[in-house]
Formats: sequence, C-alpha cells, structure tokens
Amino acid sequence: MYRYDEFDHAFVKERVAQFKDQVERRLAGDLTEDQFKPLRLMNGVYLQLHAYMLRIAIPYGTLSPRQLRMLAHIARNFDKGYGHFTTRQNIQFNWPALGDIPEILELLASVEMHAIQTSGNCIRNVTADHFSGAAADEVADPRPYAEILRQWSTVHPEFSYLPRKFKIAVTGAERDRAAVQVHDIGLHLKKNEKGELGFAVYIGGGLGRTPMIAKKVRDFLPEEDLLSYTTAILRVYNLNGRRDNKYKARIKILVHETGVEELKAQIEKEFDALKGGELSLPDADIAAIQAYFTPPQLPARPEGEALLAKEAAANAGFADWLRRNLHTHKNPDYAAVTISLKGIGEVPGDASADQMDAIADLAEEFGHDEIRVSHEQNLVLPHVARADLKALFDRLVEIGLATANAGLVTDIIACPGLDYCALANARSIPVAQQISQRFGDQKRQEEIGDLKLKISGCINACGHHHVGHIGILGVEKKGAELYQITLGGSGDENTSIGEIIGRGFGPDEIVDAVETIVETYLGLRDGQDESFIAAYRRVGPAPFKEALYGREAKAA
Repeated sequence: MYRYDEFDHAFVKERVAQFKDQVERRLAGDLTEDQFKPLRLMNGVYLQLHAYMLRIAIPYGTLSPRQLRMLAHIARNFDKGYGHFTTRQNIQFNWPALGDIPEILELLASVEMHAIQTSGNCIRNVTADHFSGAAADEVADPRPYAEILRQWSTVHPEFSYLPRKFKIAVTGAERDRAAVQVHDIGLHLKKNEKGELGFAVYIGGGLGRTPMIAKKVRDFLPEEDLLSYTTAILRVYNLNGRRDNKYKARIKILVHETGVEELKAQIEKEFDALKGGELSLPDADIAAIQAYFTPPQLPARPEGEALLAKEAAANAGFADWLRRNLHTHKNPDYAAVTISLKGIGEVPGDASADQMDAIADLAEEFGHDEIRVSHEQNLVLPHVARADLKALFDRLVEIGLATANAGLVTDIIACPGLDYCALANARSIPVAQQISQRFGDQKRQEEIGDLKLKISGCINACGHHHVGHIGILGVEKKGAELYQITLGGSGDENTSIGEIIGRGFGPDEIVDAVETIVETYLGLRDGQDESFIAAYRRVGPAPFKEALYGREAKAA
C-alpha cells in the first residue's frame, strides 16, 4: 500500500494544527456554528442528530493492521466502542466529542490516515474493487491509478469548490465490483488490441434523488492521459454545473440536461488543449506508484486443497463459509476472504474495537498484512493461503465474525438512518436487523441464493437502495415512517436502477413484504440456478405486484 512521503506527513500535520485552532475557537464561542460548519466539513466532521460524526478516509479501501488497530483505539477511547464502515470504503465514528477530534486526527496522522475531503463539494475518497491485486479476473490492479487520482485531487485549488460533491471509482476486473456506473466518473481498466492498458470512461452516474446510470464517453483512454482527461471532465462540470439548486448540481444532471454527445464534445475540446502537457503521466511516474502496490510474496502452499476437502466434510459450518465467503485468487494456492460484518441480527457495517484488533491480528498471521473495506460494508483479507482457511475460520468463530452470508439475503447494505442521521426520514438499522433475523436460517438463505438487499433511510441513497435487487427506501408520510420497495436494481457491469413496485409499507409490514417478494421469486424461478435478478429481468414486476397488492395491483 502507499506510504506517506515527507510532503504528505507535513501537509497532514499542518492541516491538523489548523483544524485544532478552529475547534478551539468554536468551543470558546469565537466562531458560530454557521461559521464553523464549512471548516469542519472540510475535515470530515458532520453534525448528526445526537452528536458530531467523524468520517475518516480509507483510500481505495486498503488498510494495514497498524491502521486498523488505531481505528480500534479511537473507537475504544473516543467513541462508544465501535465504528461503522460505509459504502464509500470509509469509516465513521458517531459519538466523538468535538474537543477530542483534533487529538483523533493527530492519532490518525501518526498512522498515515486523515479525514480530509470526506465531505464538502470536492472530489471525495476514490474507491476501488475490494479484491484489487488479488482477483483472478483482474486485468490490472486499479489501486495505483486510484492513488494517482488521490494525490492529484487532494486540496486541488481548481476543484475544491465544485457545484456539488464528486465521486470517482476505479475497477480493474472483468466483473465490476466497484459500481463504477453509479459514480460521477467511473473508470474501468482494460487492454486494447495491442495489449496496452487504458480505461473505459463513464460520466454522470449517481443515486440519490435522481438516480442515473453513467454514460460511456471513452471506450479506451490511454493510461498516460488519465489526469488530463479527468481534468477536462472536471473543468467542463465546474464551469457548467448548476449552482442555483443543490438538488440539480451533480454532473449527472448536467449530462441529462446538456446531452451526452454535446458534453462529450466539450470534454474532448478541453482534453485536446491539455493532452501531451504537464498532466501527462510518464511511464516512470506510473511505475513509481505501482511499486507501492507490489503484491506480497506468496509461497507455494499446494497442501491446501486436500486439507480443505477433509475439514469441510467434517464441519458443515466451515463448508458453508468456504462456499460463500471466498473469492478466486490469482494464485491457486490462495483465496481472498470476505469477513462478513452482517452477523444475523447485527448492525450492518459495524465492527467493535475488539473485533478490529482481532482482524488486525488475523491479517498479520494469515493475510500478509492487508485488510480491505468493501463498498458492501464488509472487510476482506485479500491474500490467505487455502491451507490456512480452517485456522482462520476457527478464529473468526471465536470473535463472532464467521457468518457465511456474503452475497446472500442477510448480507444487507444499510445506512445509519434515523438512529443517527439528521437527513434521514426513517430508520434503516432496525429494518435490516429484522430482515436478517427473518431469513437467518443458513439453509433457507442458500436456497434463495445470490440476492442483494439494500436499505436507505432517505432519498440521498447512502444505502444504495436504487441498485439493490431488492431496494428499500425509508420515507416520511404524515409524520410516520414508511418504506418504499424497488426491484431489479444492480450495481455491477450490468447496472440497472430498480423500479418502484407500488405503495409503501409501514415498519410492521416491511419484513413480511420482503418475505412475500422472496417467496414469489422462489415460486417462479426457472430452476434453482436462476438468480433473483435474472428471474426479475425475465418476468418483470407484475407477479411481484400481484403478490404484494392483490386486487389493488390488477386494478392499477
């Protein structure tokens, strides 16, 4: 992973000192909350329903054991003993005292972490495939390019006050596990017919109030032009993006209102002026960053398959976990392991300080000192010898993190909702917990198969409900919480926005409604291998509407 140089250390240290002074002035009453707000947001500090919240960047989702232990220390000593991993590969602490935040930032700086640009109308944390550098289907590791974008975008003087927040995602595999088509800029690493590396470039994706799928504006952008072309996109957006209405300020609205072909022409014109200039990436600069991401030396461990077969035959729980929580590694003796933060009945994405410490230990013992955060709110050990999987599983059982549900109905994405967030209309966490408990039986989950269920507590869609196979949106109606259902969404390489299925359901009805949808799917699928999303795309919404609403659906 990337290591700070002298400039990085000095920059972050100065930023912490600056914010410490701003906090002292706020606590002394020299700054009002309105005056303090833009200053705290530039340092990842939000004011939620009950307390300040600190959002910490985890660039492209990569953590070292030392960093994870520091997050555990912060959770234990400055919060309520846990942290919440988000769909942006960040971590949030929901209960820090404002006066403690400068000290927290100093501690983060000591392990090369910060909270800069985790809020505000700027370029946010650049995200990437959580299996980067390990996945067998990978064309190239996207993280060096994400790091180049991070360095270029940090406090960029031209792009620090954009019309609205701006999010970039990069993937380097055949399968899109970074949801690039629902980002402001999505980059998909590929090779051309000459074997040269470059990017398919998408712009104008996003969820929230107006969900849209990004449009492809370049099928192949050479890697040396990454910063020049990205700058061209940002300049066109910065100049033309709406500032009169924050609900229409994202680049997706600019794409929609201007038209992709016209906008592409403007981007290409700006790119022509930049191409070949100082923003071009020399091979030596790319290689220098790539050197930080050299894969670990993985010794041959061919004994793994025989050991796994024996242990799985003797332990059904271990067999379930192997089936669900492993991803194929480039090295056949190894696997990438998902550590589910979705225990049955637990809060999705939460990890306790003790669990974070334990995972740091496991990364050192079994995972070559690497941890990843997925946008699905789980943690990943990307390089584990298959021969060590049983020992790893046993340790995960001890700390309550051996749930075998990656990709299943209980692997729910959920935002903090009305339990924490000042923007939320409804609670997300209790709904996620109740659905998890309803479908908690392992055999039933396996029978249902792959199913992505995502919950947001408001239209801002932090839970990505629009791209859930089953999406749930919490809304407020006449002072009461109501839950609207969408079906058919997907955030992979076949991205789709879910369709609103009908009227909403109350808090005491929503779990039954989800069960009705699942049972309807099981009754109509074309064989056990047809997934929920494939079945929905084949039959459409009608059977689900009829099951949920009966005569009401027929009348409509």
